[in-house]
Amino acid sequence: MIGIGWTLGRYFSLRFTHWILGVFVTVFALIYLIDFVEFLRRAGDTPGATVSLLGLLSFYRTPVVAEQVMPFAVMFGSMGAFLALSRKLELVVTRAAGVSVWQFAFPAMFVAAMGGVLATTLYDPLSAHLKQRADAMEAKLVGRATKSAAKSILWLRQRSVDGQAVIRVTFAADGGDTLKGVTVFEFDQNGTFEQRVDAEEASLRDGYWLLHDARLIIPGVEPESHATYIVATNLTRDQLTQTFLPPENVPFWQLQTIVAQSELAGLDATRYRLRYQKLIAQPVMFLAMVLVAASVSLRFFRFGGVAPMVLAGVTAGFVLYVASELVENLGAAGIVGPGVAAWLPATVGTLLGVLSLLHQEDG
Repeated sequence: MIGIGWTLGRYFSLRFTHWILGVFVTVFALIYLIDFVEFLRRAGDTPGATVSLLGLLSFYRTPVVAEQVMPFAVMFGSMGAFLALSRKLELVVTRAAGVSVWQFAFPAMFVAAMGGVLATTLYDPLSAHLKQRADAMEAKLVGRATKSAAKSILWLRQRSVDGQAVIRVTFAADGGDTLKGVTVFEFDQNGTFEQRVDAEEASLRDGYWLLHDARLIIPGVEPESHATYIVATNLTRDQLTQTFLPPENVPFWQLQTIVAQSELAGLDATRYRLRYQKLIAQPVMFLAMVLVAASVSLRFFRFGGVAPMVLAGVTAGFVLYVASELVENLGAAGIVGPGVAAWLPATVGTLLGVLSLLHQEDG
């Protein structure tokens, strides 16, 4: 380790690893317990819903939720490690030996960065796979569309031999094979509006949508009603399944493929681009959390006072979380680019942490 030797660096690294993992496992268990109790209340009377099955289903659902709190597990775990080391005067002795804050914070930053890489490349694909299995099990058990397959007000854009079409959907089931409350706006090859089709239901077939109880509206012509109506499409079942799959349910290694396929089909891939960039930026976000934790924890062993330290850490984490969510929503809405939305909070958090440590260390 830089400046403090391999033995001391390894010791600090292990301490930070134990604290961060301890906080994450505690949060993971709490999320699992809450989800299990809630799911037991909702589906406990469903035929075939045994306690062991519901427990397994909740376990499959928990990792993708716990992934969202990983940055805070890193921050509070780092704060706990700094506090424990200072209580035993280990940091005091280290500082007295001439080790700077950057040197004894490096093991924590190294652990956080490596943890971010593992969380992106290993944990995220595993959690996405388990969430997909949970959705399939829940749909089979409860007998209804899961959250990932049923959303309000969905929009699709497609190209076909007849031109372009924009499809508005109020409900999607079966991975997008069946659409409810459908409105199709059809345009010719030059982008000129041709007609509108309203239908109660639309089913995907090979190369076309089969609309049921359709009402055809053409400018300047009396509306027509049809029991069935066909709209050409170039969309496939795989593309629709990916479109209606939430970004958090897509493994990291498949995100780029889905982005390419969605754009080829004329679908909006902004959410998947944002998710990909956010996962790439995750190690930097973890690093920012360690720097924030160090900047507030140093006040304890220099000036005393655990309560102000904890309050400052919680406040800093909350502010960073709100800022991240705000920028992410702006990115999902297309107001800012996915790269900016994903990297801005992590970069700003890192710079603020460095600035705070520079101020405390060097005055």
